[in-house]
Amino acid sequence: MAKSIPFSMRLSAETDAMITAEARRLKRSKGAVVEALAEEALRMRMFPGIAFRNEDWDRRPWVMGSALDVWQVIDIYRDVKSVDEMVANWSLSEQQVRLALAYYERYPDEIDEHVAQNRLSIEELRELYPSIEVVIDEHWH
Repeated sequence: MAKSIPFSMRLSAETDAMITAEARRLKRSKGAVVEALAEEALRMRMFPGIAFRNEDWDRRPWVMGSALDVWQVIDIYRDVKSVDEMVANWSLSEQQVRLALAYYERYPDEIDEHVAQNRLSIEELRELYPSIEVVIDEHWH
């Protein structure tokens, strides 16, 4: 991780109170909270149509207007290798697919990590989580 660069700023009392509360909730420093919020805001400006969801420890970019995280769009694309097929079969617009691909081009390591976690085999999951119980639902396809 690169060494951080000192930066000071003034916040309104209301914003400072919100940042302080968020820092307390997350058990992080105010600086870490502001940095994380700034990074997400900048990414959303660079990629309009991408937003972030989930808890602080597991924030993930998702494609707005869909139910899919960016990593899910990329995982599907790797399997089908066709924007047209994704548009036809996954309730995504061409713009949404291309947006996810552009985000992936900029942040491949982040997305690859989520794809890899999703593709762990049952054996790998059992190795990581020895008490895991696998239930196979024969009605689910």
